[in-house]
Amino acid sequence: MRLLIDQSRTMSSGSSNFLLVPIPEYPVLDCVPNKNVKIVVLGASNVGKTALIVRFLTKRFIGDYEANTGALYSRKINLDGEQVSLQVQDTPCVSLQDDAEGLYCQEQINRSIYWADGYVLVFSITDLNSYRTIQPLYQHVRRIHPSGNIPVIIVGNKSDLLRARQVPDHEGKALADELGGPYFEASARENHESVQAAFLHLCQEISRALGGGNGEKRKGGLHLARPKSPNMQELKRRFRQVLSSKVKSATAL
Repeated sequence: MRLLIDQSRTMSSGSSNFLLVPIPEYPVLDCVPNKNVKIVVLGASNVGKTALIVRFLTKRFIGDYEANTGALYSRKINLDGEQVSLQVQDTPCVSLQDDAEGLYCQEQINRSIYWADGYVLVFSITDLNSYRTIQPLYQHVRRIHPSGNIPVIIVGNKSDLLRARQVPDHEGKALADELGGPYFEASARENHESVQAAFLHLCQEISRALGGGNGEKRKGGLHLARPKSPNMQELKRRFRQVLSSKVKSATAL
């Protein structure tokens, strides 16, 4: 399956090189030295990538989101008794081409794949086409990182919508076995525990891959130019909007 990529901003030195701007790391003065865990969340449109990230970081669920432009979330978490710096990169969607022979992937996503230490590949159990993007997407990650260990998990989101299921549980597990990563079914809407278990598992795998806590970077790792990150104040603003709309609806009744 061929992969169609927007390379309008790539370097002229070769089609496999992408324009990247080195930046200082997120400050971690009170964390374990050089202990940084970098995750990118990838998948098709409307599979719940942003909802999963926000659910993991805040334990809350927001049903409606502004257009996904690829926000970077930076937080400190406790991982195996140590406080580490966690960065989670949200991404715009990838999509199958009409001829079903290609996958469209923005150049921004390629930079995110270069930057990350681990990968969350998300599909919706209610959308068969989103499931079909996972294998070519993983293959593309492997082309960008052709050697070395690649910590990856497969997440089938929207497990609360069982009546609308299009992807059986055993097919998700079979695909994950084929790609060499664990499979998690999760519901960003109804089950924080399932989301947390998936992300923490990946964080632990990344920690081991980076050298068991010594901060050693994977060879060939590059830095992603930092996009604007919605901080906690922005998330609180969104929560207030949701609550306000619910109050108005109740008052109208």
